[in-house]
Amino acid sequence: MTSTPGATPPASSLDPAIAARLKRGADGLVPAIAQQYDTGEVLMLGWMDDEALHRTLTTGRCTYWSRSRQEYWVKGDTSGHVQHVRSVALDCDADTVLVKVDQTGAACHTGDRTCFDADALSLGK
Repeated sequence: MTSTPGATPPASSLDPAIAARLKRGADGLVPAIAQQYDTGEVLMLGWMDDEALHRTLTTGRCTYWSRSRQEYWVKGDTSGHVQHVRSVALDCDADTVLVKVDQTGAACHTGDRTCFDADALSLGK
């Protein structure tokens, strides 16, 4: 199923109580942080709309909305680098999703374990 997120999200099976709490951007998306469940390692940032969140909650696999391809993608379907969902939480403002996962292989499309280990910035101290 392919859909373009916008101000009015596509029909979704997401629990209406959860959908009512979400604070989406103008594009209908919320940032979703993937974190390794047992080490706390931050793996990547993806984007979810209501349907992607519903699929993540019901399948146990992270589903994201690809802004570049304008379609849903399940992490690991093509790479084999699967994210098995352990828990999902909203932050205090309900504008960000935290998905704790058990990551198989690299989380980053570059082949790195995380998207945040290749370009550390200096603190200027």
